[in-house]
Amino acid sequence: MTVYTALQNVREIRIKNGGRPVCHTAAQELQKHSGAKIVFTDVSAQKLEAGILTIALAGDFDLTAQGFSLSAETDRNSLFFRLQADGSGCIVACKPFHLYGMVCDIIDRMKTEELARVSDGCLVQPAFAWQRLSYDYFISQEGRIQRNLDSASYLKNAARMGFTHIDVNGLAYPMALETGPKGETYSMFYTYCPALDQFVYSELNKGIYPYYYLAANLDYLKKNAEIAESYGLVPGLTCFEPRSVPEHFFERYPMLRGARVDHPFRSFKPRYNMTTTHPKVLDHYAEMVQKLLTAVPQLGFLSVWTSDSGAGFEHTKSLYVGRNGGAYLIREWNDDQSIAKLAIQNVSRFFQTLKTAASRINPEFRVMTRLEPFYGEHEWMWQEFGDRFDVETTSLIAKGWSMPYTHPKYDDVKEINGGTIYQGQFSEEETKKIEELKKRDAWSHFYFAAGPHTFFEPLMGVPYPRLTWEKLKRMHGKVDCLAHIGGTCPPNLVPFNINHEIVARHQYDPQANVDQIISGIAENWAGKACAADLVQAWSDAEEAILAFPNVTGLYSTFGFTWYRLWVRPLVPDYESVPADERAYYEDFMCSTPHNPNNVDLSRDVLFQLTTLEKCRKILERIDGNLWDPLDRAIARLEKRMAEADASLGTTNVVRDQAIRLRALKCWFMTQRNVAAWVVGVHGYLRGENETERENSREILKKAIRAEIENTRELQQLYGSGIEFMIISGQGETPLVYGDNIAELFPLRIQLMEKHIDDEPYFDDNYIVRKAGERVQ
Repeated sequence: MTVYTALQNVREIRIKNGGRPVCHTAAQELQKHSGAKIVFTDVSAQKLEAGILTIALAGDFDLTAQGFSLSAETDRNSLFFRLQADGSGCIVACKPFHLYGMVCDIIDRMKTEELARVSDGCLVQPAFAWQRLSYDYFISQEGRIQRNLDSASYLKNAARMGFTHIDVNGLAYPMALETGPKGETYSMFYTYCPALDQFVYSELNKGIYPYYYLAANLDYLKKNAEIAESYGLVPGLTCFEPRSVPEHFFERYPMLRGARVDHPFRSFKPRYNMTTTHPKVLDHYAEMVQKLLTAVPQLGFLSVWTSDSGAGFEHTKSLYVGRNGGAYLIREWNDDQSIAKLAIQNVSRFFQTLKTAASRINPEFRVMTRLEPFYGEHEWMWQEFGDRFDVETTSLIAKGWSMPYTHPKYDDVKEINGGTIYQGQFSEEETKKIEELKKRDAWSHFYFAAGPHTFFEPLMGVPYPRLTWEKLKRMHGKVDCLAHIGGTCPPNLVPFNINHEIVARHQYDPQANVDQIISGIAENWAGKACAADLVQAWSDAEEAILAFPNVTGLYSTFGFTWYRLWVRPLVPDYESVPADERAYYEDFMCSTPHNPNNVDLSRDVLFQLTTLEKCRKILERIDGNLWDPLDRAIARLEKRMAEADASLGTTNVVRDQAIRLRALKCWFMTQRNVAAWVVGVHGYLRGENETERENSREILKKAIRAEIENTRELQQLYGSGIEFMIISGQGETPLVYGDNIAELFPLRIQLMEKHIDDEPYFDDNYIVRKAGERVQ
């Protein structure tokens, strides 16, 4: 007898009267597959009874009656499942955020297993205590304006796949109220990780933001929190703090001015936060935290990001304009170490204020922050973590933003995006740091990225199941908390999200055979006839993905959209294109008029993103290692597409994955051609003779011709009916492509065809020249 057969003998699903909402939600899910009725009752003394299955939390149910006792230390995240042939049994979770995922795992995976495995009771240890959706792209960040987004189904599916926590503090509007002078785009950065003062006010800042604005944002937060809680997900907050406030606040309180926190290149006006050294400001933050938890008591955590996007702590080194702050922390002309020590004492007071205020309502509330921004105060900051003040990071052994790991295929490539599959190692030194923090009740939340935003933006659903599993295995048993940076994908837009299906399977059965898991999912989705080809296509795609050497970390993530790489033409000299013909993409670039990236793809503000020498090697590696396996994967799927269409319908997994891999090829091609632009233009300008210049020019022309064909391929894919990329449903923004992209592809092609023979050039003095011009 199988688990599924025994489930058909369940007549009643009993849950606690007045219990957690997730117990009812889990019961409803199981009801769909058993036909049993749901009964609300006292479950504390429930014994095995034919046809009765109890769903409960460990605090409400006596497991000793089932012959089991739980260790407070080793079993605090356990789940207990018992089912007998007569339909009697129980599903009991120590933590509500594991319950719904476990029930779905029973329905999706365990239903085919022999009943003998669970008839006497089975204790399941989730692979990770927390699987938090961090910087959740579609609920809280830029992607909340994604077209056809169904937030409720997104949250339900996240819980099904074993995720446990999610940030829900998104804005109700496409953009925040922050404004700035003409020509700057800094206000764009306030649309993500919105600060506490975007939802509630204190007596200190009352009236600074319109009440209707705060009310709408709080309503959006509350609705997402309520849906999340119904599936057991713990809602929380991810905020940039301490964030800047409007200048008219300082007209009221000029002596509460804190640090200048803007980026002096990207921002055209100075932006300041309140001085957190002053008790009145700490009271302001405490009041806002308590107001939020009073309105939304389900909130369980606050993750603070800082030193970017208009936020930062006074006198810390990573502030864009350097150490600075209000009048009260330290006098002028002190040495760097003295400043660092006092700065961190101030930082610690801030976090303790947040935690103490929240704990009055939720004693288990945790606060956390990224360690990287405190590179100038690393040793001091390390000592402050403890007592529910946690770290989130890509590496505990790194200092600042540098990574101690290299690319899994190219040892000389050290610029890798943390948390992605390109962070292929996990040092034992990390484990030692984890244990050191754990003794202080400071948890380590490691970034993990297998979904949107953190790599391959703006693509959705790029498949690499085995690489996902291997990264999970490297961290399992060492890391308790994963922070899935970027979140997951909307299930109605990405119905075959293989990477996060792997995350789900690993969460409840980490010792399983990955080959059997991948083959089983493929057969379930594609049928026996096409399953083997689907599995092999995924494998070939993974070979291609690992062959990608990363042109720049910026272009592999949000920079791809910021700098409009799929609508901006690839031309030898950007300023040779008339301004009115550039406007269709420049108007929406997340750039400033004097950013050298406008004319030189190797630079961004004062950063040198890549070099001529690096890009020559990148071209060689992409052309030599990437295309063959990716073409094999695409060809394998396209060969089976007609058969799949006939047997599975046109919305089948074979067609879906073929389109997504073709889109991935387009993404790789654009990355390749950006590198070729650097080789062609920089090589031409540095050429010492005519032969070198002509060779460089030919490399550039070849890249432009390739990008023209690449854009035509994108046009075709865009009309395929497969949602393979992130697209705004509320118009184009500098952070998200709009659904007008189909109208922009022809403009891009026209400009590339028109200017392909232009002489390669960019003005090396562009910053200085443009900075001296009047903003139009």
